[in-house]
Amino acid sequence: MSGAHDAHTRTSATLTLAGARAAVDAALTQAAAIGASMNVAVVDPGGALLAFARMDGAFAGSGDIASDKARTVVSFGGAPTDELYAAIEGEPAVRDGIAGREGVAAFGGGVPVVVDGELVGAVGASGGSAAQDKQVAQAGADAVR
Repeated sequence: MSGAHDAHTRTSATLTLAGARAAVDAALTQAAAIGASMNVAVVDPGGALLAFARMDGAFAGSGDIASDKARTVVSFGGAPTDELYAAIEGEPAVRDGIAGREGVAAFGGGVPVVVDGELVGAVGASGGSAAQDKQVAQAGADAVR
């Protein structure tokens, strides 16, 4: 059935718990491989937490950062967090305004999970350098693709 209703709704895919768990497992495996103790968070396209893990020895405070990184990705259209910062760093007012908002993490370690061209969630990792965090999060996202 088509009509006005079709213009007001859309169907979208979302990451499942099984997908989120696969992402967390792959990210934790990558973190262990590089010798880092990390926090890993996986969110759905709306930013709701689906899965989280804190490795033994990981900083408890960076758990919130991992979640913020994943939520930042889905809140800004699927841009990896390091690319978001690169896009705004040349405009101080925009950079400071966005980066100063509670829950925004505009530095490496948040990556989108994209399946068939659609943003279905995001992975955030925290506990290492920004490059390590991105590497770990990317391993998680790649496990779902």
